Amino acid sequence: MKLYLFMEVNHLFEVGDKIVYPMHGAGVIKGIEEKEILGTKKTYYIINIPISNMNVMIPMEKAKESGIRAVVDPSALESVLETFHSEESDESMTWKQRYNENLKKISSGKITECAEVVRDLIRNNKKRTLNASEKKMLDTAKKILISEFSLVKKMPENQVITLFREQNID
Repeated sequence: MKLYLFMEVNHLFEVGDKIVYPMHGAGVIKGIEEKEILGTKKTYYIINIPISNMNVMIPMEKAKESGIRAVVDPSALESVLETFHSEESDESMTWKQRYNENLKKISSGKITECAEVVRDLIRNNKKRTLNASEKKMLDTAKKILISEFSLVKKMPENQVITLFREQNID
């Protein structure tokens, strides 16, 4: 006779875990706290996101739908760097289509999709000057990538920026 035990997991992450919050970048869970806001008690992840110098509170019950994920494994970073030297950008899309597609990629929280956005916008910028919205998007996507590389490689952000320059990612 086999006995199966089922345990309910109270949370996905623990204090000290390194995570990525889509559209904001990588950070560290500094605490898990119960707070009462507008008369409702909820348990929150308290996340420090160094690249933007901010702390974020995410209700644990909304963590999955917010797209929070663990940072990638260090070995995955090499394939991310290869993204910058592969494939051609799709130039058949209009500016608005390209912007919406890039926004969707950054919002996904996937490091490879964020790298594709950086790659494509850098390539476009070499052909013609990006408009203000695309420049801001490029800056945001770069910051998100830099923040994750920094946490995974345990390097200061300025060293990651130097690494990107060495890889011709700027």
